[in-house]
Amino acid sequence: MGIVNVTPDSFSDGGLYDTTESAVAHGRDLLAQGADLLDIGGESTRPGATRPLVADELGRVVPVIRELAAAGAVVSVDTMRAEVAEAALAAGAGIVNDVSGGLADPRILEVVAGTDAHYVAMHWRAHADRMRDFTDYSPDGVVETVRRELGERLDAIEAAGIPRERVLLDPGLGFAKRPHHNWELLAALDVLEQLGCRLLVGASRKSFLGSLLAEGGVPRPIDGREHAHAALVAVLALRGVDCLRVHDVRATRDALAVVAAMRTDGGQR
Repeated sequence: MGIVNVTPDSFSDGGLYDTTESAVAHGRDLLAQGADLLDIGGESTRPGATRPLVADELGRVVPVIRELAAAGAVVSVDTMRAEVAEAALAAGAGIVNDVSGGLADPRILEVVAGTDAHYVAMHWRAHADRMRDFTDYSPDGVVETVRRELGERLDAIEAAGIPRERVLLDPGLGFAKRPHHNWELLAALDVLEQLGCRLLVGASRKSFLGSLLAEGGVPRPIDGREHAHAALVAVLALRGVDCLRVHDVRATRDALAVVAAMRTDGGQR
């Protein structure tokens, strides 16, 4: 899943693709690099971000989705708003990637249920401007707590009429998580798989990788985290994760090619 942020303030590439023309061109480039699908978002969810107006979010994502879907791309819309999800699906999106799992706008579940779209539900506790206040996972620990809270969202999703086979679950790396929480979740993905859904993982360029690679107490800058992410991609592929949400599609494809070669003929042709 290649990321197309049509935003001025995303943590990694905010402002680079904030026009319809530049976002569509970036989406086409990601497809050429080997992306299977594109995730189009018009709201930054970086820590501390403020929410755009609904009209602004619609104006950012709908034209991009319409053009890329018309060109044959499989498109996901990254949104927490029912109104945006509805417009995106009408424009040709086939997936709704909701980082709130239906908590920010419960009507989004009804919107998806009325279509044949797939739905990604991420573990989420609060909006970006407040999520740092919700990192306490006692007494059960982050893995069991995330499993339970995602299970509760799955119950609500199915109750809304979205069948489990159309649902992917995302552990929500970096969202109301301290660095060690992310590593604990990545080491225990089998626990989340017990919920019976496919898993999506989005680790690309996130701050817990910067913390891992810190030098002198200073986290590695965003543009220096891709090698670590490619290594993680290989591990996740070997673990059988179903979908990887990434910025650098080429580096991800290279890592997946290594995994595929190890699984088959050792790379010999």
